[in-house]
Amino acid sequence: MYKVFLKKNEEKRILNGESLIYANEVLRIENKDKNGSLSEVYSYDGLFIGKGYINHLSKVLVRLLSRDKDMIDDDDFFYSRINDANKYRLEMGYSDNYRAVFSESDGLPGLIVDKYSNYLAIEISSLGMELKKNTIVDTLVKIFNPLGIYEKCEMSLREKEGLKDTTGLLYGEVPDEVIIIENNLKISVDIKNGQKTGYFLDQKENRYALRNYTNNKTVLDCFSNTGGFTINAALNAKKVIAVDISKRATDNVLRNAELNNLNNVEVITDDVFNVLRRFKNENKTFDCIILDPPAFTKSVSEIKDALRGYKDINTLALKLINKGGYLISSSCSHYISLSMFEKMLLESSISAKRKCRVVEIKSQAKDHLSVLEENNTMYLKFFVLKID
Repeated sequence: MYKVFLKKNEEKRILNGESLIYANEVLRIENKDKNGSLSEVYSYDGLFIGKGYINHLSKVLVRLLSRDKDMIDDDDFFYSRINDANKYRLEMGYSDNYRAVFSESDGLPGLIVDKYSNYLAIEISSLGMELKKNTIVDTLVKIFNPLGIYEKCEMSLREKEGLKDTTGLLYGEVPDEVIIIENNLKISVDIKNGQKTGYFLDQKENRYALRNYTNNKTVLDCFSNTGGFTINAALNAKKVIAVDISKRATDNVLRNAELNNLNNVEVITDDVFNVLRRFKNENKTFDCIILDPPAFTKSVSEIKDALRGYKDINTLALKLINKGGYLISSSCSHYISLSMFEKMLLESSISAKRKCRVVEIKSQAKDHLSVLEENNTMYLKFFVLKID
C-alpha cells in the first residue's frame, strides 16, 4: 500500500476536516501499488491522517475516504456508506426521487447516485471510484433493487483524473422516459439524454416554495431546462412563459405541462439574453421572473466574468418586473459565494434603478448535504426578491 507523507504543516487543513490531498502538498510517497488503489496519508511527523484513493495523474493526489487506519474498501464498506446515505434520505421523507449519494458529503468522494422512481443514475468523477464501479453497482442493486442503472459520466473532472467520458447501461433496463412525482406533480425525466443525470433534483424544495409568489401572476421562467419551475408556477399562475435555448428542453416543458393537464404554459426556444432584450424593447413586463442559469464559471479564474454575466442577466430581468412583483434568482456555481451573489444582486438593483427587498434566501435540497469544511459542497444560492 502507498504511504503518502505531507510537507510540514500541510496537515492542518486536513485535520480540520477537509478531504482532498493535493500533489503540491506532498513531501514523498513510499511503497508502490496500482494507481487508483488505497493509500495511507501521514503528516510530516508521521501522524496517521487517513486513507483514500490515490491518483498520480490528478492534481488531487488522494481523496480521503476514512480517518480509520483499519478501514478496508471492500463490499461491506461500500454497503455501509451507501446504506447510511440512503437511510438519511428516507428519514427526511424522500421516496420517489432524490440524490442518494452526494460525493464528499456522504464520505464517497467522486460518486453521485440519483434515484428516479425505480431507476438509478450515477456519475463517477474519480479514478478510485471508477475502479470500484462493479462493486458500487452490485451494492446499489442490493440496497435499491432498481429496474435499471445508467451511468452519466460526462464531466471535466474526469479529464483531470485521466478518465474518458462514458455513458451507458450498467444494469437492467432504463427507458427513454421515466415519470417521477415531485411536489405532487408528474415530471418526465430523460436519464439518457438530459443534462447531468437527467434532472436537477437540488431545486426540488425551492420549486415548491415558488408557488407562494405566482398566484394569478404572469411568470417568465428563464433557463427553464425541462420546466421544473415552470410547472410548479403554472399550478396557480395566470400564464407562464418558459425560455431555453435547447429545443429538447422546451419540448420537455410542454410534455410536463401535458402530463399535469396545464394549458397556461408557453415556450420560447431562444437565447435568454436575446429574449429579455427583446421583451425590454417591446415594453413587455411580468409579475415574476425566475433566473436559474447554468454555472457561469467552472474555475476561480472565471469569477469576474461570471459575476458580470450574472449582473447583466439580473439587471435585464429587474427592468421587466412589475411593481410589487418578484425576482427569483439562483446560482449553482460553488465558486460564487453567497456574499458575492448578494453583492451582485445589489449592484443589479442599482443598475436597474429598482428597490428590492429580500424575502427568502435558500440553498440546495436536504438530500444534497453540504460539509462545512468542503466549500464545493455548499454551492446553490436561491434568492427571492420583492420589487418595490
